[in-house]
Amino acid sequence: MSKERSEEEWRAILSPEQFRIIRQKGTEKSGSGEYNKFDERGVYNCAACDTPLYYSNTKFNSGCGWPAFFEAIPGAVNRKEDNTFGMKRIEITCAACGGHLGHGEGFNHTPEDERHCVNSVSLKFNSKN
Repeated sequence: MSKERSEEEWRAILSPEQFRIIRQKGTEKSGSGEYNKFDERGVYNCAACDTPLYYSNTKFNSGCGWPAFFEAIPGAVNRKEDNTFGMKRIEITCAACGGHLGHGEGFNHTPEDERHCVNSVSLKFNSKN
């Protein structure tokens, strides 16, 4: 289900920091996010559109400095090659609204051989999902 909006609508809905990261593909400082060392059980939703993205039992401490997940909820995220800053990376976005979440890569220490390093600002924790 598409939850697209105009940039003006997103600017009105999101905080300036959320807009910078989610809509303009920014990043928060490594180790600074509220969910980096957060261990409660529940579901992490998209902060922009509230779509469920990750179950807490797929979160792990990967040492990347951002909340890391080894598996998204099926169909919740899109992956796209990102060659900015002279690096070859995989950008992770919300499948419903297109919001930037972070970057992913192979990570052979996880069950799915994946690590999604996600900005806390891009997430909203829900203990009731």
